[in-house]
Amino acid sequence: MRVTNQTRDHGANAYGGIKVFAGSSHPQLAEEIATYLGLTLSGRDCIKFPNENIFWRLHESVRGQDVFLIQTLSSPVSDNIMEMLIAIDCLRRDSAARITVVMPYMAYARSDKKDQPRVPITARLMADMIVTAGADRYITVDLHAGQIQGFFNIPGDELTGFHLLSDYFADEAIENAVIVTADLGFAKKGRNFAAKLHLPMAFVEKRRIGNNAQSEILTVIGDVENHNVIIVDDEISTAGSIENTVKVVKEAGALDVYVSATHGVFVGPALERLRKLPIKEIIVTNTVAPTPDRLLPNMKYISVGRLLGEVVYRVHLGRSVGEMFNE
Repeated sequence: MRVTNQTRDHGANAYGGIKVFAGSSHPQLAEEIATYLGLTLSGRDCIKFPNENIFWRLHESVRGQDVFLIQTLSSPVSDNIMEMLIAIDCLRRDSAARITVVMPYMAYARSDKKDQPRVPITARLMADMIVTAGADRYITVDLHAGQIQGFFNIPGDELTGFHLLSDYFADEAIENAVIVTADLGFAKKGRNFAAKLHLPMAFVEKRRIGNNAQSEILTVIGDVENHNVIIVDDEISTAGSIENTVKVVKEAGALDVYVSATHGVFVGPALERLRKLPIKEIIVTNTVAPTPDRLLPNMKYISVGRLLGEVVYRVHLGRSVGEMFNE
């Protein structure tokens, strides 16, 4: 699926005109979405007081308008979550007709079940807070698990970076390649990659240790010897799983190694780990803002701006999102 710029007729709908607001976490992406829509970002002040309290003020009324708030929930996570909730409340109290929160990356999405005694389900808490604050819809990209959609009591659209990333590798036409998933939990999405690119597939079986970032790699299921390997995952956080996966496929005889993920979170030792690994290319989307200190020479970002812009446009006009992907 390739999205191209087109002339946008925003038309009239039950929710009035369209307004796009940028949170503080990813203003570049918000600007790209607004530009795709042929709009300018609506003005607002976001002030963080010395006591760390956050304050939002709109430059103009949004009464009766269809409002889209762009805020990815990356570091500083707590600040960005709180700003999003405050912004939603601000928009609701100014009588916006509909508020759609666009969070390309949703924090706490990995905490989606009680897999240990006496632990929270924080992804559900996140959904509850967004709904309570006053959001009417949500748009996000590649939740860690599809069942998180059921935590929300409002409609929403979970998009995927699969089409953008697989299109990239289709254009690259890497010879003698095999798709490898960093864990069995990503196997279904990995099969989609393999099917679209007409490539064989292998899996890395792992066992996660406790609730920290370390994991124990057990074995490769499938043939990677004398193949170029494309490792696919939904998120790179500390890069511990990627580090172990790269090592095990190289030990199994892999040639060039490529890494692909939707969310390049890159926290803690991630960039240092990736820098040392024999990876030919790292491909991620910009659901988390790329900054100069989060770039490596072999790293490439693919923008989700046009994808999100088209979805915002379709949501505003009440048109199908699924038809973009022939669904």
